[in-house]
This record gives sequence, structure tokens and C-alpha cells, in this order.
Amino acid sequence: VHEWRLAGYPNISTTSRNLLQHWFDSRHILSSGDGIKREFKYFFAQREAIETAIWLFEVENALDPRSLIKFDSSGLVSSGLFSEIWTRYVFKLATGVGKTKVLSLLIAWSYFHKLYEPESKLSKNFLLIAPNIIVLDRLFDDFDGLKIFYSDPVLPDDGYSGKNWKSDFQITLHIQDDIGRVSESGNIFLTNIHRIYEGAP
Repeated sequence: VHEWRLAGYPNISTTSRNLLQHWFDSRHILSSGDGIKREFKYFFAQREAIETAIWLFEVENALDPRSLIKFDSSGLVSSGLFSEIWTRYVFKLATGVGKTKVLSLLIAWSYFHKLYEPESKLSKNFLLIAPNIIVLDRLFDDFDGLKIFYSDPVLPDDGYSGKNWKSDFQITLHIQDDIGRVSESGNIFLTNIHRIYEGAP
């Protein structure tokens, strides 16, 4: 991933390269709550996580458990451990590194990849499952009104690389059981793990 970054992100879609360059190579000056403008940069751990996801998906084409096993350094994982073949990536990030920001970048990447790239295998619909009510409340604070996508430089301005990113980001947020009209243009469903267990015998 390091070498791929230094080479300028070769062998990926135009959408992915545009987003990576916007997030990590462009200068972002944001106004804070006190009215003072400050430069914003994503932490390196956040950058490395989203770069790794895109590298695995588009460069390595690692889309199922069998193709991911070669990246396991523990030697404890085998294809027999998985009964399904859908794509799964797991990221281990330290406490306080900003996992919610990584999540917002992954959502935006998937959304725009599906919107702008023909034959994209990604999605414009997302299910976020919090492990408890405390984390659910924190996620709600960040995602309410889609705030995180606009308070952070997640969405490029309209016109960036010839696309209308902010105008095209038409996604509807649904919280817990309060599911409104499911939008054909994209949805985020936010709930906690207890909702899944409630229906179990």
C-alpha cells in the first residue's frame, strides 16, 4: 500500500483516485466552533485504512475470503472457516484514532463508486450496527443530518474533476425503528446490536 501510494494510486478507478486525492492531497481549511479557520488533515491511520480498503478491492481484487487469506500473517485462518463468499474487510484501529471518520470515508467511496463507475460492485445502501447504546448515541451525533459528511471534507465540491459530488450525494438516514421512506438514491440504516438479538429464539 505504501509503494502504491507513492506511485500515485495506479490501477484504480477514476472515482477512487479523485476521492483519495481530495481527501489526502488537497489542503482543507475549515472553520471551527470559535470562528477561527484551521487546516484539517486526516490522521495517517485513517488514511492508511481507507487506502488499504481501496487497494484490496480494486488493485488486488480481493473480494472473497479465499483471496484474502494470503494477507493473514497469523496462519490461523483458512477458507473452511467461512460459509459465505461475500466481501468482508476488518480494520483494527486504536481507541481515539477516529474510526467514525474512516466509516464516513468508506461510505462516501462506496456511494460514489456505485454512482459513477459502470458495473460497480459496491453499494449506495449501508447498515451501521453499534455494539451498544453509548456508541449508537455517538454515531447519531455524527450522522444526524449527515453532519459528518459536511463538517469534514468528505465530499468534494461540485465541479471537482468534472463531477457534482455534493449535489449527487442524495442519501437518507434512518435511525433504529424510525424508518421513513426508503430512498432509491441511497440509505444509511443506523441501529444497535440489541435490535438484531431481539428477534432471536
